[in-house]
Amino acid sequence: MILKARHALASVALLALTASPVLAQTPACGGDLGAFLQGVKAEAVAKGVPADVVDRALAGAAIDQKVLSRDRAQGVFKQTFTEFSKRTVSKSRLDIGEQKMKEYADVFARAEKEYGVPAPVITAFWAMETDFGAVQGDFNTRNALVTLAHDCRRPEMFRPQLIAAIEMVQHGDLDPATTTGAWAGEIGQVQMLPEDIIAHGVDGDGDGHVNLKKSSPDAILTAAKFIQSLGFKAGQPAIQEVSVPEQLPWEKTGLQPGMKASDWFALGVKPRNGDTAFGNLEASLVLPQGRKGAAFLTYPNFNVYLEWNQSFIYTTSAAYFATRLGGAPTYEGGNPEPGLDDTGMKALQTKLQTLGHDVGKVDGILGSGTRAALQKEQLRLGRPADGWATLELLNSL
Repeated sequence: MILKARHALASVALLALTASPVLAQTPACGGDLGAFLQGVKAEAVAKGVPADVVDRALAGAAIDQKVLSRDRAQGVFKQTFTEFSKRTVSKSRLDIGEQKMKEYADVFARAEKEYGVPAPVITAFWAMETDFGAVQGDFNTRNALVTLAHDCRRPEMFRPQLIAAIEMVQHGDLDPATTTGAWAGEIGQVQMLPEDIIAHGVDGDGDGHVNLKKSSPDAILTAAKFIQSLGFKAGQPAIQEVSVPEQLPWEKTGLQPGMKASDWFALGVKPRNGDTAFGNLEASLVLPQGRKGAAFLTYPNFNVYLEWNQSFIYTTSAAYFATRLGGAPTYEGGNPEPGLDDTGMKALQTKLQTLGHDVGKVDGILGSGTRAALQKEQLRLGRPADGWATLELLNSL
């Protein structure tokens, strides 16, 4: 997902670069930018990147305060599933997605043959990440990674990405001065980080380079290879819309192991498309807005979506998007009870903490930890434990 910056750019001049003979003397993060970049140069050279390439890659590097501002105030998914999915899985996107699958039919056929990933899965990510390449981000990628690697909040994540970006410069696949992308360093039409591009990049158009910004064949095949690496199983679904009966062991719902699809079918859960062929697969019954709203069975391939993006609302919407591109109808939204607003959700999380539950950060997001804690309290109160937060439930606590 591409996010928009809120603060102005402030840059720091880069000091002259020389390789440090002793990496241990250079701080892993923070401190003088020039000294930090000396350490980065030494590490890249030790990995086999020529010193002149590293100098070219880091020449003019600067700290981008917009990146730090974005990192400190990341956008989060506080919309309901209904709100978010209706906005992202729009008719326009579905129409364009169908056009793209026809336009690149040969490339998608290759992706499925070589990596086992069908066109709708790739196309859904392509749409949700950048609107098929239309919105790829305008942050200088090199500077974004320098900023996040130098910052001491998550250097263990971003320093390797900076080294990988330097390797991409060596391969001719990244221009340090002009390549732009998302604030966190993701590049191209499917928004991937440099390490993943190096590990899974595919030259789909045969020009000798992996260019995820401009080449749709490169983006499609690279995404397919990456999705396969995350554990995608060919021929298996990720998500399936279902209807649910009035009575169920609601405490078993949510993203938790222990049930097979056939177990849910035996309890009265019915696939909307009537397909019970995957009854032998492990399956979770997810209720994004409680038992009165939309309901889905998620299969092992759903974990791939969670690996791509850990937001439950994003992943459920992306997996649903793929089913729509594959011919499924719009889901039946039911009539869910109104959820809590941001203030109410934070009050609920605080109350759950006082009751001894670990909900993580009090952030106003109905995430997996909050849902699990809520189910325990619903069960204790003798209510259907569907993990959906309502005002009535908050008041009862």
